[in-house]
Amino acid sequence: MNTQHSVVLVKPDGLQRGLVGEIISRFERKGLKLVAIKMMNLTDQILDEWYAHHQGKPFFPRLKSFMQVAPNVAMLWEGVDCIDTVRKLTGVTKGREAEAGSIRGDFSMSQQLNLIHASDSAEAAVKEEKLIFTSDEIFAYQKDSEVFIYSEEERSQ
Repeated sequence: MNTQHSVVLVKPDGLQRGLVGEIISRFERKGLKLVAIKMMNLTDQILDEWYAHHQGKPFFPRLKSFMQVAPNVAMLWEGVDCIDTVRKLTGVTKGREAEAGSIRGDFSMSQQLNLIHASDSAEAAVKEEKLIFTSDEIFAYQKDSEVFIYSEEERSQ
């Protein structure tokens, strides 16, 4: 099966609001496979690499401070076209503009306090995965339900 990985962070606001279970449930119900999960504090080093494209912008210090106010729940999801699927379930960045039915559309009103991060490209997913997870924290396993999630053709790609 031609699968991708996507890194998802439930940010401090999602953790504080008790939405971790709801967020995990949405990805599981869609049919994605959770292959890694942990709660962690994001260090300055991780955040500087993660948000390198925002360094020097006026909001960068506030962004870093927000991401360190409480732990993040880091997850790695797997599936066919996983990155696009996760982004669709997540919704657009500004919560009040996000589509109803998406995580941000249902639970967020803010651009910064938008509950969740999801990898936006294959390149970003690889970079983020290496920043957050070691190889022994990622699990490869077969889910019996995959025969009911993907067609035979999709599983043989």
